[in-house]
Amino acid sequence: MNLNKLFLVLFMGVLLLSACSRNRRPTSTDPGWESTTTGTIYNEEEDGFQVADYIETPQGPGLVFIEGGRTVLGSMEEDIALTRDNMERTVTVASFYMDETEVANIHWLEYLHYLKRDSVPEVYQAALPDTTVWSRQLSFNDPYVTYYLRYPGFRFFPVVGVSWLQATDFCLWRTAKVNENLAKLAQEEMGGGRRRRRNEPEETTVNALSIESGYVLPNYRLPTEAEWEYAAQAMIGTQYSEDENQNNRRLYPWDGHQLRNPHGKQMGLFMANFKRGRGDYAGIAGALNDGAMITDYVYNYPPNDFGLYNMAGNVNEWVQDLYRPLSYQDVEDLNPFRRDGFLDESENYDSNAGFHSLINDEVRVYKGGSWKDVAYWLSPGTRRFLTQDSATATIGFRCAMINTGSNR
Repeated sequence: MNLNKLFLVLFMGVLLLSACSRNRRPTSTDPGWESTTTGTIYNEEEDGFQVADYIETPQGPGLVFIEGGRTVLGSMEEDIALTRDNMERTVTVASFYMDETEVANIHWLEYLHYLKRDSVPEVYQAALPDTTVWSRQLSFNDPYVTYYLRYPGFRFFPVVGVSWLQATDFCLWRTAKVNENLAKLAQEEMGGGRRRRRNEPEETTVNALSIESGYVLPNYRLPTEAEWEYAAQAMIGTQYSEDENQNNRRLYPWDGHQLRNPHGKQMGLFMANFKRGRGDYAGIAGALNDGAMITDYVYNYPPNDFGLYNMAGNVNEWVQDLYRPLSYQDVEDLNPFRRDGFLDESENYDSNAGFHSLINDEVRVYKGGSWKDVAYWLSPGTRRFLTQDSATATIGFRCAMINTGSNR
């Protein structure tokens, strides 16, 4: 091949690549090398628009993906409390992530370790769970006051005695700690092969990584009530075809109206840790059924169809929402959430004059039922509330996180 032909082949190749480049649609992970709005070259100059490399959102430790969609929220149980505060209605919940299990004692002890090392004593003290929640005047629960949080045998039991405020603070710390670890990994990657830009310092500090870098995760947080209820229903397990028909509703996070496992080697065993009847927490010795007098190992009992453990029983769980009995009719039908008393002000409730009402702007919803609750509270649609600075031996929590960039 002579020189003219070689030049022609190369020229045609460049034109072909250029045409392909123009026809290729940019994506989040492959935005191209120039702006489709202004034609400006990305990353060309020090003060130009910088577009960081991005593969996908890093997987947050402990999280399970929950694919969003349409569902019917609300109580399917007979309203024995006559609250009528969660009537059935159709909503759509966007995809998100949620912890596979409840936050356990070992996770809280890790939190306390870093607070004690990195914070002032007042912050550490404020994060200590109230272990006296186990203490009862007419019950010998004294050993749990001393041992439940710190003894190694309880490491992977759900943390209790934490208020809504403490749980929210844990989410903030967890976000910072996870992103600190991700930033360190990013530093190693950026230091191993990436060409340093002009005037860029030798080492990029951990705090320098921004949301735009793609190396950090969105915030861990408490799930909204709608997210929690949607995740507990796990209706994805009733979707057997692509025609958007679901064969049945669910009273509990599993199929059927029974509380015992109807299948296989676990047939006859209870599907959750709850109070079976007056004075009956576990069954009889030699044939214990739900097997837990108090809380239990966070991976015990079958997971639901999203892969989440103990979305019924073991401990109740805090959610983000402020409690209002009329939230079901007030909130929007896409990602419903109540952050304050908008449309239902606290002044409407007589909470200061004689305590005729317990509802104010400091009460939060908790859901799911616990080791000390009867089966009624295991249904995802049931809801209760407690002041955000209160703690009990029956309430824990798990974290959630938004999904970014896609619905799947």
